[in-house]
Amino acid sequence: MPIERSATPIDTTRMTAVTRQLLDASTLCSIASVSANGQPHINTAYFAWDGSLNVVWMSEREAQHSQNVRTNGAVAIAVYDSSQVWRGPNRGIQLFGSADELEGEAVREAKAIYGRRFDAFAEKDFGSYCFYRCRLQRLKLFDEQMLGDATFVTARVSSNGELAWERTEVYRVM
Repeated sequence: MPIERSATPIDTTRMTAVTRQLLDASTLCSIASVSANGQPHINTAYFAWDGSLNVVWMSEREAQHSQNVRTNGAVAIAVYDSSQVWRGPNRGIQLFGSADELEGEAVREAKAIYGRRFDAFAEKDFGSYCFYRCRLQRLKLFDEQMLGDATFVTARVSSNGELAWERTEVYRVM
């Protein structure tokens, strides 16, 4: 399956709209992290996001992925609707960035972001759970209705959530 690269940039407004739609499409994500000794780990979590495209989630502090974030903040996150069927049209988003365990005012901000997405959140006591935030550096969009069949668009993400097109790849079936 050859991969064709397009030299034509995707409009920032269009990329931003697709990104926001994809982040809103599912409340669950898969978070990949790496342990101190280089072992990969993946975890599924409910997530929320803010206007700067920071992703927040909460988790038990001693869970493997939480320990991984404290020792090596590099994470990759996948968001997609698992009820999609093969031969689509399909969609999903891959997020790449640096995560950290939150403290102080950042926890209050994360709770507000999380509470806006999950109404029942405020009613629960999550005890030893902590909040984590991923500051995105790069993302990869996949939305066949909006971008074309088997088309993946990669963009850099600035600290304020602005996207800058990096490349478009189209996977061709032989």
